[in-house]
Parts: sequence; C-alpha cells; structure tokens
Amino acid sequence: MEKQVQKLVSIFNLRSELENYETIHAEIEKGIQFRGTNLWILMFAIVVASVGLNMNSTAVIIGAMLISPLMGPINGVGYSLATYDFHLFRRSVKNLMYAVVVSLLTSSLYFFLSPINEAHSELLARTSPTIYDVLIALFGGLAGIVAISSKLKGNVIPGVAIATALMPPICTAGYGLATLQFNFFFGALYLFAINTVFIAFASLVVSQYLKLPIRSIVDPDRKKQVNQALTVIILITAVPSIYFGYQLVQNENFSQNAEHFINQVSVVEGNYLQKSNINPSNKNVDLVYSGYGLSERRIDSIRQVALFNKIDTSKLKIRQGFEVSFVQENTRRYQSETEILNNRLNATTFALKQSENRIDSIRNIHALGEELLAEIKALYPQIKGCSYTETYSYFTQKDSVVRSNRAPLVIFSLPRNSLRTADKNKIEEWLKSRLRKQEVFTYFDETR
Repeated sequence: MEKQVQKLVSIFNLRSELENYETIHAEIEKGIQFRGTNLWILMFAIVVASVGLNMNSTAVIIGAMLISPLMGPINGVGYSLATYDFHLFRRSVKNLMYAVVVSLLTSSLYFFLSPINEAHSELLARTSPTIYDVLIALFGGLAGIVAISSKLKGNVIPGVAIATALMPPICTAGYGLATLQFNFFFGALYLFAINTVFIAFASLVVSQYLKLPIRSIVDPDRKKQVNQALTVIILITAVPSIYFGYQLVQNENFSQNAEHFINQVSVVEGNYLQKSNINPSNKNVDLVYSGYGLSERRIDSIRQVALFNKIDTSKLKIRQGFEVSFVQENTRRYQSETEILNNRLNATTFALKQSENRIDSIRNIHALGEELLAEIKALYPQIKGCSYTETYSYFTQKDSVVRSNRAPLVIFSLPRNSLRTADKNKIEEWLKSRLRKQEVFTYFDETR
C-alpha cells in the first residue's frame, strides 16, 4: 500500500521535471522586457485583436492572443514576489504598466479611426466579468508558470494565452476610451485586472510550492507587509466578481422561468402571443397579444401562471396589438377596421388549427390504447386490459385554482399480486418514454 501511495505521489511530482533555477530566472527576466521587438509585437497584436473585435471575428482574436507577449511581466510580478526579488518586481510592474498604456493608446487610436463603431457580441462579452473569469485566470496562470518552470514546456504557453484572454479586454477598454463609453472602459479594465492579479497570484503560489530560491534577505516584518498587501489586492479584485457571477446565475434562472411561462400563455382564449420581450437585468416581461381581446379574467389568469413561474407580476406588462399601436404612434385613437379584422382572422385560423389538432388527438386515443395493450402484453402477459385517456389535474395556489397541462391517464387491468413493485415502476418509466410525456398518470387495477 505504501509503495502504491509513493508511486501515485511520484506521478504528480513537479520537481522531478523542474528546470534549472537560473534558467527559470533568466526566462522570467527575458519575458518582462518591453522594448524593441517585444514592443512592436505587442502593438501589432493589439491592432489584430482590435480588428477581430471590430469585425466580431473569434478566429482573428485568437490569433492576436497567440502572438501577444503580455504574459511575461505578469508572471514576473508573481515570481519576483515569491522570491522576494524586489528589483525584479519593480521592473515587472513598470514594464506591465508601460505595456498597458501602449496597448490602450494603440487600441484607442484604432477604434477612433475605424468607421465601424458598433459594439458586437465579442466586445460586449468583455464588459461584465464574473467569478468564472477569476477561475479561468487562476488555473490558466497555474498552467503557465508550471510550464515555464518545467523542462517539458510543450505548447502550454500559447494555450494559456488564449484561455486567460489578456488582449481582448484591454482592446475593449481602448474601444470605450475612443468612443467615450466609460461603462465599456471600466468593465473591460476590471476584467483585465482580474486576469492580471490572478495570473500573478498563480505564479507566486507555484514558485513558492517549487521552493524557487529567495534572491534577497527580507526581514519578517517586510514579509508580513507583502502578504497583507497581496491579500487586500486579491480580495478587492475577487469580491465584486462574485457578485457579478451571482447576478449572472439569477438572470439565467429568470430567463428560463420566463421562457417556460411564455410557452404556457402563448394562446389565451382566441388570442395568440404576437411578441414577447424578456429583460433579465430588470426582471421585466413584456407580452403583446393579437386577437379578439383579453378580458380582465383572462389577464388575471395569465398573472396567476406568472406567479406559479416565480415572476413578479408588478413587472409583467400585458398589452394587446391595437394598444401597442396606440402607445407607439399616439396619432390615432383606434385601429383601422382592416387591422382588427386581420387580427381576428389570424386568431380564428389559429383556433381552427388548434381544434383540428385536438380532434385528431381524440381520434387517436382509441388506437393508442390498443397499441399500448399490444406492446405491454408482449412483455407482461399477465396484463389483461388497458384503458387510455387524457385528463387535467387541479390544485390550489394562493386561494385560486390552477390547472396543469393535459396529461395521459393509463389504467392496466391484471390479477392481484401478479406484478412486483419494481415491474410497475419499469412500466411507468416505459410509458413516459413511449408517450414522450414527463407526466403520465398510471394506475394498476388488480381484480380478485
């Protein structure tokens, strides 16, 4: 057992492939420089990334991230703090600030000169960082520093450059600066700060774990000050992202509930849903109906369904097609008779189709019951009969009665104790799969 544990530990051992300490130091030192070649490569990469964001091209953005040298000084910050090399730390911070300023100026100049200033999805995605961005930066940074300190570097560094996405947020900040949209500027700059802090933190943690040699004499008080400053910076960076992550989850839950609610109220007593709009950030749902017109009783029933789907009815707006026209145009009091007739004709056509579908469904009930009996008897010969229909269930919700969707009702006739409970459960699951319904009422009539 002890040998197996040792073998397992050796598999995950990083020190067995550790590069020479001086080689690691030299590689970190080389990566923090931003002049000459590195500076020009950075500027070219910024322009390429800006073009990719401008044209909403993911492939171009990935290409820019591959050639970006921004990872160097960030790794230098973490490594220098872990080894208490404050001279290297100052150089790393200085070069990082220099790189950020050059990147902002380059991207701002590009977007200022670009004739296309519309914010596409790739730009918008860089303005709302969450806790998930913290995790990406942290684990991407861990992969990066492990690769730098290992003899077997492979192709990890380009992958880390893509995963941590340092280029797009700094370019998005430049876009916000060029177009004076400061919500873009600060949101993207915050995302860049998250990536920077947690990549550097990952570099620090791995450097300390690998016990890379300390390069200066530091008294305990200075160490304590450094650790306290790091803790404060990490908390300031991470805490807002947790809140944004929580908001993201809440918005996703609201969108799912709203979609389910809209599917339930798409047709209401001769009226069909013409348009719907969901605003997750404000928790608003806007419904526009066309048809004969909604009575107050029907509007109340729609609100009851909204409550059942956890939607605040005070933020639910229900309008009818002619009301939308009245509010938007505000130039006439009533719709033209042609529009009203068209709405009624559309609603009538839709209702006829719904009725035809219901009639077809009723006609198929007899045949479906026979099919179910024939199929189940092949597996369980003891079942003698089958009854099939479709029904509704009713339940109370806040002093009102709510009706569920129509669900199949299947009754099997069989001798007493001829089926085990496990077999009955299998039959119930089979019916749900066979009828493609999540809810099926199944009963077993066991005669003597």
